[in-house]
Amino acid sequence: MSTIKVVAENRKARHDYFVEDRYEAGIILTGTEIKSIRAGRVNLKDSYAEIVDGEVWLNQMHISPYEQGNRFNHEPLRKRKLLLHRSEISKLVGKVQQQGMTLIPLKIYIKNGLAKIELGLCKGKKSYDKREDIAKRDAKRQMERDLRERSKG
Repeated sequence: MSTIKVVAENRKARHDYFVEDRYEAGIILTGTEIKSIRAGRVNLKDSYAEIVDGEVWLNQMHISPYEQGNRFNHEPLRKRKLLLHRSEISKLVGKVQQQGMTLIPLKIYIKNGLAKIELGLCKGKKSYDKREDIAKRDAKRQMERDLRERSKG
């Protein structure tokens, strides 16, 4: 049985992109980085992944410096290598290059003591798609409100 503790989620990604597929990847971290992640001091907001020379790299993920870290503390925005199977990487290469999709980290979590990241293979939303999603969400909220009022009355 695996224990999963979600550390951070990228809610902005679900607003800005259609998530087509999801992949779980390991992350190569330094000692102070994993300590900061376990403390929940990580931000996925503007991060993205790219494939360079058959390797997947995570860019712009901010991990705050560890409070008790000394001179060996890490750089907050450095590039971090992601660990995926070769077959998964080759699948991703084709989709990213040919179909114009992007790799966006959706959430970071601790699974059995190891930091993992959930990568989404995403397609960008247009502004009218975002408005449509907001309208659907508002309509759903309104229906739930009406049902609650009916059940009270």
